[in-house]
Amino acid sequence: MKMNPVSKWTGAIPTERCVTVSAHCQLTGAKPGFGKKISHSHRRTSRRFDPNVQSKRYWLPSEGRYVRLRLSARGIKTVDVIGVEAAVARIRARGVKI
Repeated sequence: MKMNPVSKWTGAIPTERCVTVSAHCQLTGAKPGFGKKISHSHRRTSRRFDPNVQSKRYWLPSEGRYVRLRLSARGIKTVDVIGVEAAVARIRARGVKI
Protein backbone atom coordinates (compact mmCIF):
# COMPACT_ATOMS: atom_id res chain seq x y z
CA MET A 1 0.00 0.00 0.00
CA LYS A 2 1.39 3.40 -1.01
CA MET A 3 1.24 6.12 1.64
CA ASN A 4 0.69 9.83 1.04
CA PRO A 5 3.76 11.95 1.73
CA VAL A 6 3.61 13.63 5.12
CA SER A 7 4.82 17.16 5.58
CA LYS A 8 8.15 17.30 7.36
CA TRP A 9 7.22 20.21 9.66
CA THR A 10 3.52 19.96 10.50
CA GLY A 11 2.76 16.28 10.14
CA ALA A 12 -0.23 17.17 7.95
CA ILE A 13 -0.95 15.54 4.62
CA PRO A 14 -0.69 18.17 1.87
CA THR A 15 -3.82 17.84 -0.27
CA GLU A 16 -4.01 21.09 -2.22
CA ARG A 17 -2.47 24.54 -2.26
CA CYS A 18 -3.62 26.82 0.53
CA VAL A 19 -4.67 30.34 -0.43
CA THR A 20 -5.33 32.87 2.31
CA VAL A 21 -8.52 34.83 1.86
CA SER A 22 -6.72 38.10 2.58
CA ALA A 23 -4.61 37.81 -0.57
CA HIS A 24 -7.43 38.55 -3.01
CA CYS A 25 -9.08 41.68 -4.36
CA GLN A 26 -12.73 42.22 -3.43
CA LEU A 27 -13.52 44.03 -6.69
CA THR A 28 -11.54 42.28 -9.42
CA GLY A 29 -11.20 38.89 -7.71
CA ALA A 30 -7.43 38.82 -8.32
CA LYS A 31 -5.91 35.86 -6.44
CA PRO A 32 -2.36 34.57 -6.03
CA GLY A 33 -0.76 32.78 -8.94
CA PHE A 34 1.58 29.85 -8.48
CA GLY A 35 4.83 29.12 -10.20
CA LYS A 36 8.41 28.06 -9.65
CA LYS A 37 11.48 29.81 -8.34
CA ILE A 38 14.46 28.73 -10.43
CA SER A 39 17.92 28.95 -8.89
CA HIS A 40 21.18 29.47 -10.73
CA SER A 41 21.63 25.68 -10.91
CA HIS A 42 18.06 25.38 -12.29
CA ARG A 43 16.62 23.69 -9.22
CA ARG A 44 12.92 24.47 -9.03
CA THR A 45 10.93 25.23 -5.88
CA SER A 46 7.28 26.27 -5.65
CA ARG A 47 6.38 29.86 -4.90
CA ARG A 48 3.41 32.23 -4.88
CA PHE A 49 2.91 35.41 -6.88
CA ASP A 50 0.65 37.53 -4.64
CA PRO A 51 -1.40 40.42 -6.08
CA ASN A 52 -0.64 43.93 -4.84
CA VAL A 53 -3.56 44.10 -2.37
CA GLN A 54 -4.01 47.27 -0.30
CA SER A 55 -6.61 48.16 2.31
CA LYS A 56 -8.26 51.47 1.38
CA ARG A 57 -11.02 53.47 3.03
CA TYR A 58 -13.69 55.17 0.89
CA TRP A 59 -16.54 57.50 1.85
CA LEU A 60 -19.90 56.03 0.79
CA PRO A 61 -22.29 59.02 0.48
CA SER A 62 -25.47 56.95 0.08
CA GLU A 63 -24.94 55.32 3.50
CA GLY A 64 -23.18 58.26 5.16
CA ARG A 65 -20.24 56.15 6.33
CA TYR A 66 -16.77 54.96 5.41
CA VAL A 67 -16.20 51.49 3.97
CA ARG A 68 -12.85 49.72 4.07
CA LEU A 69 -12.10 47.70 0.94
CA ARG A 70 -9.22 45.31 0.22
CA LEU A 71 -8.33 46.14 -3.38
CA SER A 72 -5.52 45.36 -5.77
CA ALA A 73 -3.75 48.23 -7.52
CA ARG A 74 -5.93 47.53 -10.58
CA GLY A 75 -9.04 47.59 -8.34
CA ILE A 76 -8.11 51.02 -6.94
CA LYS A 77 -7.78 52.37 -10.49
CA THR A 78 -11.17 50.83 -11.36
CA VAL A 79 -12.81 52.60 -8.40
CA ASP A 80 -11.26 55.88 -9.60
CA VAL A 81 -12.90 55.39 -13.02
CA ILE A 82 -16.36 53.98 -12.17
CA GLY A 83 -16.83 55.56 -8.74
CA VAL A 84 -17.16 54.09 -5.27
CA GLU A 85 -20.95 53.56 -5.45
CA ALA A 86 -20.73 51.42 -8.59
CA ALA A 87 -17.73 49.53 -7.21
CA VAL A 88 -19.54 48.69 -3.96
CA ALA A 89 -22.58 47.60 -5.99
CA ARG A 90 -20.37 45.20 -8.00
CA ILE A 91 -18.78 43.81 -4.84
CA ARG A 92 -22.17 43.25 -3.22
CA ALA A 93 -23.46 41.59 -6.40
CA ARG A 94 -20.69 38.99 -5.95
CA GLY A 95 -22.12 38.21 -2.50
CA VAL A 96 -19.48 39.95 -0.37
CA LYS A 97 -20.82 41.68 2.73
CA ILE A 98 -19.49 45.20 3.25
